[in-house]
Amino acid sequence: MTMILGVYGSMTIVLGPKSSIVFQPSPVFVQSVKVKNLKANPGPGPILYGTYRYPPLDVVTTWGESINVSLPSGSYKANIAKETDTTLLLCLPQEWKYYLNCGSSINISYHVSSKSSSVFLIIAEGDVSLTRWLEDPTEPNTTLSWNVIHGTGMITQDIFWSSSYYVALGNLDEDVEVALNLSIRASLHNTTNAFYKCDLANGPCSLNLLFSDGSAAVLVTPGPQQARLLSCTCFKEMNASNEWYVKLSYGPRWVTYIFGIGGLTLLVFGAFNFLNKLQCAHEDRAGVRSEGTERQRAPLLPHKDDDLSSWGSSYESLPQDEKDLGFLPGGPIDGKTLVDGETSNNTRHLCAICFDAPRDCFFLPCGHCVACFACGTRIAEAAGTCPVCRRNMKKVRKIFTV
Repeated sequence: MTMILGVYGSMTIVLGPKSSIVFQPSPVFVQSVKVKNLKANPGPGPILYGTYRYPPLDVVTTWGESINVSLPSGSYKANIAKETDTTLLLCLPQEWKYYLNCGSSINISYHVSSKSSSVFLIIAEGDVSLTRWLEDPTEPNTTLSWNVIHGTGMITQDIFWSSSYYVALGNLDEDVEVALNLSIRASLHNTTNAFYKCDLANGPCSLNLLFSDGSAAVLVTPGPQQARLLSCTCFKEMNASNEWYVKLSYGPRWVTYIFGIGGLTLLVFGAFNFLNKLQCAHEDRAGVRSEGTERQRAPLLPHKDDDLSSWGSSYESLPQDEKDLGFLPGGPIDGKTLVDGETSNNTRHLCAICFDAPRDCFFLPCGHCVACFACGTRIAEAAGTCPVCRRNMKKVRKIFTV
């Protein structure tokens, strides 16, 4: 959507006589170019052409204008050049926009009525250059051409970049009258092989761009009105018919945006899936390392009851467990040995910790049964390891006698 509303958003441009400007957006994102004339002028209007490729600048035309300007002291008068034409100097506080393509040239002949007065005559490229000159008219490095004119003379300036250009006058001395004769040699785009042509005087025009060839849209305005400047009012009316306000907009190629959003979604999903697998692999490697550490820290006593049968609720493991409890204080479980070396059956099934309650619990996962449920719970909460095999206990299960 940034391309639609930002780079290829709608805009309003002002065109002067004999303007030629090319619009060649990317056919991947733009499907059509729409042009609408916002200000209807008498006579012919701009024409929208469609070409298969970028049209060359091989059409040369020359046109001119003569203007008389009265400059009060401390005044600046400028006219903006836009679209294949040049700037005129005005007797009105108003700007006219034109455009000069690369390869054009401006020839200005001037005559200053007062020989003792000095007038600034400049040619500026773009709004920024003109604004900088207006801030400091005596600075020569802010414009494309900066001149202090006296008497009669001529200035010529070649155009190397297609852009908006200004011709302006500045007077810091006494009131003076200046006569200018502008001759513009304009380079225009060749539209001979255009496959599309639409006159904006008949209504809005829309050009569909070819996806494969990358066609271009060329907007051309007619020549200037042939009239001579008699007064400021007459000049204002003449220029009103030589200006066209055009709205330019682009029609997006929705297929590109739909596939682009879908592809971006798949890319993000794939990235998350890859990161998830990477995290799982990292956890698996960490588990393998922890198992290796446990093997290195194996208990001194062997794991004799790791089979599933030791997880039962019977007392089958008790004889073996008693042999492993020789390390407990007091020796054997009952704390005493009979004369014949046999263990007493009365204390055989008592808790090896408290010797008060029966052995009614077993540890998971080892399955050893050597304590009552209360003592087994305390062992699990305190040490967390089986007193027989020293394995970590996960749970303590109580044995219910039926």
